[in-house]
Amino acid sequence: MRKSTSENRSQSKTISTKYFLLTTLPFLVMFMFAAADNSGSNTVPVRVDRWLEIQQMAGPVTLYRGQSSQPARVGLRLQAVGDGIKTGSKAKVVLAADTGIGTISVSEQTSLRIQTLQVAPGNGRITRLQVTGGQVRLKVRPFTNPGSRLEIQTPAGVSGVRGTEFGVSIQPDGKTGLATLSGSVVSNALGKAITVNGGFQNLVVAGEPPSPAVPLRNDTSLKIEIRKEIKGNVRWARLIGQIDFVNGLTIAGQPQVTDRNGRFDLTLPIASQARVQAVVTTPLGKKQVYDLATW
Repeated sequence: MRKSTSENRSQSKTISTKYFLLTTLPFLVMFMFAAADNSGSNTVPVRVDRWLEIQQMAGPVTLYRGQSSQPARVGLRLQAVGDGIKTGSKAKVVLAADTGIGTISVSEQTSLRIQTLQVAPGNGRITRLQVTGGQVRLKVRPFTNPGSRLEIQTPAGVSGVRGTEFGVSIQPDGKTGLATLSGSVVSNALGKAITVNGGFQNLVVAGEPPSPAVPLRNDTSLKIEIRKEIKGNVRWARLIGQIDFVNGLTIAGQPQVTDRNGRFDLTLPIASQARVQAVVTTPLGKKQVYDLATW
């Protein structure tokens, strides 16, 4: 007996519905399980609204946001990965974290950028900052959340804390001096970690593991010998000296590189005033200015 057109259409619709369910249902189930699995994860950090705010500043400071820059001022915030500041000569900045965990004091001729500002599941705060040169000092209260951490990334390694007062000084070649005033800091490079407790300091040279911690000195002494030379019509001064190996040194406004023992050997042309200024800065930010009579 021949079926009516309406019966054929009804049977075709039933077959299409069954085909749709058979081919689509497995994927719907897989999607539901995947969504449920992701919702229960405890390891993936969550991007939220976090920031570092300029609390105090003096001197020329530049604020960077992506590819743009502008003069910094109190109240402006660093909020995204890549945001940063750069301080000029005789400038300084104090940054306050959104969580109120403490402050970050940034010295002159220092570059700092945000690498990570996140909140992990469990409400832990993850803060990672990159400092490529200069000196910073951090005063951070102890974290109460086990998922919270703060790290300073330099060209030589990483310094991680959970509550302490410490500072780092980075030379132009990436060599990083670390000094811990209180609490403890983990100095990490090339897979080796050294704990630097309060009252100790250490050095990390790029491409090498951290040096052992030694007692903190916070000493700005400068030992120097000046040799005078005349070549043609130009007067030259050769400066041979030594500072504490964790310290930073600028001469005539330019950051200098010292060896792993803090020694340096620099030759400069001498202008008519025949005087050069040297500045020694410890990782904790203590400074001493030396007015050198080079001729």
